[in-house]
Amino acid sequence: MQKKNSILLVEDEENLQDALRLNFEMEGYQVTSAYDGSEALRIIHSEYFDVIILDVMLPEIDGITVCENIRLFNSEVPILILSAKHRSADRVIGLRKGADDYLTKPFDLKELLLRVKKLIEKSKLISSKEKVSSVFNFGKNNINFKALECTTKAGNTISLTKKEAMLLKLLIENRNEVVTREKILQAVWGYNVYPTTRTVDNFILSFRKYFEEDSRNPKYFHSIRGIGYKFTDN
Repeated sequence: MQKKNSILLVEDEENLQDALRLNFEMEGYQVTSAYDGSEALRIIHSEYFDVIILDVMLPEIDGITVCENIRLFNSEVPILILSAKHRSADRVIGLRKGADDYLTKPFDLKELLLRVKKLIEKSKLISSKEKVSSVFNFGKNNINFKALECTTKAGNTISLTKKEAMLLKLLIENRNEVVTREKILQAVWGYNVYPTTRTVDNFILSFRKYFEEDSRNPKYFHSIRGIGYKFTDN
């Protein structure tokens, strides 16, 4: 069964929130609702979403500030702003602060559904990197993804778990780029709600033990504090 795409719908007007939620669910989306900016930020820090729909005029923290805050720790999730503000200057501010799209109220429901679909498709296209072949070499190390095993710097052959192989492949496919903890947990574990950081940290520690000459001064597997992890082989 194919996993549903997830939406965070941030809208304080209850009737509009209910109507949009119903329509998105009828289209096969999984919808989480937030009614103010503070609630939205709390939810975003604990769950993965394929797209965020964000009203501008929100209680507690306005939508533009929420958008800015999201972009401090997540540069990938698509954000569509809904706003009653029609001026081009307002649209420019929204896009400049990190939104991917901007739709003014009142809007056509079919147009909103289409824009959300296109944002998710574009995001998935951008995030799909060049695939790694079944065998990958770096330094004195060799990984055989098909056989689920690796040969380490010391010449030892170690069996890999499926999760270890999936995480290695994800990091290698995104080599020299930081992969966020959220993206790792969604891609490898399939979690929508995030467990503790230690889940991924323990895997990275194992990789350093297998592949690094000096695990305390890693050359290949790097932790980027508060953001995610990076594989480098140059």
